Amino acid sequence: MQLSARSFVRCLAWLLPAVTLAPVSSSAQTATAKQVTAALAKLEQLANAAIADGSVPGLAIGVVHHDKVVFLKGFGAREAGGPEKVDADTVFQIASMSKPISATVVAALVSDGVVSWDSKISDLDPAFRLADAYPTSQLTVRDLFSHHSGLPGTAGDDLEDIGYDRAEILRRLRFVSPSSSFRAGYSYSNFGLTAGAVAAAKPTGKPWEAIAEEKLYRPLGMTSTSSRHADFVTHANRAALHVKADGAWAARVERQPDAQAPAGGVSSTVRDLAQWLRLELANGSHDGKQLIAAAALDQTHMPLMTRGKNPVSGGQSFYGLGWNVEFGRHGLSWGHAGAFSVGARSIVTLFPERRLGIVILANAFPTGVPEGLSDSFADLVFQGKVGKDWLTDWNAIYAGMFGPAVATAKATYATSPVPATPALSTAAYAGRYANDFVGEAVIAATGDGLVLKLGPDGAKSYPLSHFDRDLFLSFPSPELPDMPSAVSFVIGPDGKASSLTIEALDGNGLGTLRRTAE
Repeated sequence: MQLSARSFVRCLAWLLPAVTLAPVSSSAQTATAKQVTAALAKLEQLANAAIADGSVPGLAIGVVHHDKVVFLKGFGAREAGGPEKVDADTVFQIASMSKPISATVVAALVSDGVVSWDSKISDLDPAFRLADAYPTSQLTVRDLFSHHSGLPGTAGDDLEDIGYDRAEILRRLRFVSPSSSFRAGYSYSNFGLTAGAVAAAKPTGKPWEAIAEEKLYRPLGMTSTSSRHADFVTHANRAALHVKADGAWAARVERQPDAQAPAGGVSSTVRDLAQWLRLELANGSHDGKQLIAAAALDQTHMPLMTRGKNPVSGGQSFYGLGWNVEFGRHGLSWGHAGAFSVGARSIVTLFPERRLGIVILANAFPTGVPEGLSDSFADLVFQGKVGKDWLTDWNAIYAGMFGPAVATAKATYATSPVPATPALSTAAYAGRYANDFVGEAVIAATGDGLVLKLGPDGAKSYPLSHFDRDLFLSFPSPELPDMPSAVSFVIGPDGKASSLTIEALDGNGLGTLRRTAE
């Protein structure tokens, strides 16, 4: 059970209003080999400085220019305080940067004629349902990869947090009310995109993970890349996840993202990802062979849904199919960032008209180092100098993501009311509660207190501390262990709780569970 803020950061979608935007014409800027070489020397200095000042424990960078890999290097440590250094073959979890990779995999299926971007999900995966019948019948792969199905962005993230697997999470999305009319609004969704990817793979009879390997990783020689967490942990040369603890980076939490593998479960190296960048910049061609039809891949880069303005650079941003499409200070770019709030960061930025691309992986959160280095590199290439302190501005964006939510929760539950109303006996609250979305929750008495058990077979357990009468607090977030979240009860006429509401699972109004028969 995690904070809704964590789901937001995990997705890395900007909470910006939808506005009408006019595309900006591309500039006449070039990217010569001389310019790129000069920029790389300064980029390396910036990366070393980010390690030296503790901005991140470790990072890796890959750069492609005119179909050549021109830079691959690691910086810093795989784990803070450890002797193992990051290199070009260190495997990182790349979080939501998985989305454009998955879009490339689906483009390969489209190229092969297995599906089209407009194939209906009801034909590919008849068991999948949204809340309403009409969207369910009309929903396409394109709808899910461009995040305009109407499915709320965080739907399913909460179920993943309490231990449900992919199949069960996708089944329960039918209980989530839409956040907008079908195709009317943009809402960035991990499990919406996952549903689209899984459906696209259905005609092959193979699981998504096998299709990703067959259609992309193996043909490109991406031998250290996988959509399975089990493969990630077999690599000795892998980066740990880091969060800040008492002002220092610490590797405390692991993240197993298999449930949302197409949206956030890829692990890779900059050496491998450079081959993917080559494919994207060469319109589906790799080493002289057309692996994916350009027409199928082109669809992923079309601006479909407005996202507002980039919060730091001010570029006008849209979402395509698994890609951000931006018209900014250096013309057209395709990109995507990724983050796990338990300690991963990543970014890819491509300038297709210049055939230039950069990928940056880091092993920490919160940090804006990937964006800061990527924006600085673009400035260095296209204008010969860094236009502003991008690292400071991006670090500020990420550092402030949890602040308001944490401050509000702590202020709300800082002290119990005076005088506080005592709780009823533990027997009044203990029992089983359920709803279709969350499933079963068990409130069990333990000594003089209560514990909340959630997920399959009650696998997740959260001690409750009393706050006032029928309101208790849990502390469900491993990366924010001091942030309280409410669990409140409604008492029925028999003196026992008839329902409970779990604040951390109530982001889409589905956190209230009714008592069930014993």
